[in-house]
Amino acid sequence: MSESPGANGHAIEAHFQLKRKDFELDVNFTAPGKGVTALFGPSGSGKTTLLRCIAGLEKPDKGYFTIKGACWHDEQQSWPVHRRPIAYVFQEASLFPHLNVRKNMEYGWQRIAKDQRKIKIDEVVAWLGLEALLDRQPDQLSGGQRQRVAIARALLTSPQLLLMDEPLASLDTDGKAEILPYLESLYQALDIPVLYVSHSPQEVQQLADYLILLDEGRVQAAGELNALLTDPQLPLAHFEDAAAVLNASVVGHDKEFHLTSLAFKSGQVSVSYNGLPIDHKARLRVCARDVSLALIPPQQISISNSFPVRIVSIDPDRDPSQMLVRCDVGGQSLLARITRRSVHILDIKPDKIVYAQVKSVALMK
Repeated sequence: MSESPGANGHAIEAHFQLKRKDFELDVNFTAPGKGVTALFGPSGSGKTTLLRCIAGLEKPDKGYFTIKGACWHDEQQSWPVHRRPIAYVFQEASLFPHLNVRKNMEYGWQRIAKDQRKIKIDEVVAWLGLEALLDRQPDQLSGGQRQRVAIARALLTSPQLLLMDEPLASLDTDGKAEILPYLESLYQALDIPVLYVSHSPQEVQQLADYLILLDEGRVQAAGELNALLTDPQLPLAHFEDAAAVLNASVVGHDKEFHLTSLAFKSGQVSVSYNGLPIDHKARLRVCARDVSLALIPPQQISISNSFPVRIVSIDPDRDPSQMLVRCDVGGQSLLARITRRSVHILDIKPDKIVYAQVKSVALMK
């Protein structure tokens, strides 16, 4: 189920058919002209092959690719790699070992004509927090720092499209934790689309705005992130760490108890105090396993995050003892993983109003 371009602001249209001895790619999708579109799927689903087709590194048998009205590839013509205004970031950060950070970045910046430089060096330095690293050599950087420099160098070519092929795959847990906040800030600042390949649900939940699910070389589904994360007919909703991503705004701080309050239509939650300004737009990650349901407003319990929701659907989960309940909270979807017995006892059914109790909420700035 792929959405069509036009009213939803989709500026990327793609269709690629490619046959190899042991693999066949046949994808047809549209994507927004701004923000992060995640290409998600298991190994061998065609994510990297699709990225290589877009970059011109792989020649498809049939198809087309257009971005913001410019056709890069169709049956009549195909732009060579050097003509495609893209930046490509790979799993491994390949920096020039004999150049310091500043000169590695300037290499990308100097590759394009002065009148085509739309992104400034000091902007990228600020976005990716590189101020203290400019005079260091690559062998003096951590894995996360090297990848940030590689991203900066790619962006300084002022691309119209940023392709990222599992850029965090080679990093350990600490390296990923180090770079993710910078990527969040970067994507909010960029005015170009990003196609981000990943097989990590957490990365997708934290970074993506739009999602394309690939399986065996085909598009399984495409659409707004939370709609696909919470769709019980799709695999993401049944993962152990299945979660919803809700849009919210900061509405207050309680410094006495070190809490920040965030609100969305029909609900409000508290997280650890973070100092974000009032009205700051944020995203909240709520795991399905951390949501329980009650028939009446909870009282005298330690779980402080509770709000009314409307039941949308009830579906079997991977564990036969559990059910996956999709709820609506002010137009956004939330998942609750509860036992089949609880569904029976509470008489959970579509359109019923119940109260969601959320044990843990993760703030994604």
